[in-house]
Amino acid sequence: MKIIITGSLGNISRPLVQKLIAAGHTVGVVSSKQDKAAKIEALGARALIGSVEDRQFITTAFKGADAVYTMIPPDFSMADYNAFSATVAGNYAAAIQEHGIQYVVNLSSIVTPLSGAAPLENFFNLEAELNRVKDLNVVHLRPAMFYTNFYGQLHHVKERGMIGHNVPPSVNMLLTHPADIADAAFRYLDDLSFRGVNIFHIISDVKNGSQIAATIGSAIGNPQVQWAFFPDDQLLEGLMQNGFSKDAAQAYVIDAGVAIRQNMLNEYYQANRLDINGSRSFGHFTNEVFSA
Repeated sequence: MKIIITGSLGNISRPLVQKLIAAGHTVGVVSSKQDKAAKIEALGARALIGSVEDRQFITTAFKGADAVYTMIPPDFSMADYNAFSATVAGNYAAAIQEHGIQYVVNLSSIVTPLSGAAPLENFFNLEAELNRVKDLNVVHLRPAMFYTNFYGQLHHVKERGMIGHNVPPSVNMLLTHPADIADAAFRYLDDLSFRGVNIFHIISDVKNGSQIAATIGSAIGNPQVQWAFFPDDQLLEGLMQNGFSKDAAQAYVIDAGVAIRQNMLNEYYQANRLDINGSRSFGHFTNEVFSA
């Protein structure tokens, strides 16, 4: 089958492409960066270089596809990330509709069903646009907080013995390894047996801040690593200093943290009887990354 993958060679798309190629599928990879072309082709896929904001490019890229994996690039430096997301989602939906593509696996978020209401009133609904495409078979993958979100704090951990968020240390956080998302996407894309609109939650582990700090501390050989609770305004300032636009930092980090500390995600987790279904624990991840 011909499958188009968006997301360039990111933490999900790269292993997904490798799995699909190994299974014998013809794969095209959408990337905005010309310097990724050779790396994409080295994996055995076709490089499709252009902007996801360009509807004509996306329409051409999706032509002839049996299925598509869609995701909105997390470019949180954009002044209006929601406008960007709406443009990209609209382009995907239009191209899928035009070509009559019947199967889509879409990267959503466990936060999506809570979007539109406080404190997540500005969190973009990652599913609505595709749900409006007539006769589309779609799976919305809903992962929780990515393990890889902690990459950015590696220097704080090693230099200050500290890691944190705007979430108190005792509050549980739902966590997901990107490779577990790639595994799930591959299962759906490999056989295309799904029908209608489907939801699949991906949770690799559940830990509170203190447990996260202890797990990372164990990986780096420093049992004194502590979880720090950052006030919203302090975290917002730090994110903006590191390249986030104010709107994106507020909607996608600060407000999401507020939802976590208000137990909204844990209540959703319990109400929907969700289980840990990923195969990679947070400890496995920290031993891979933080001990290196």
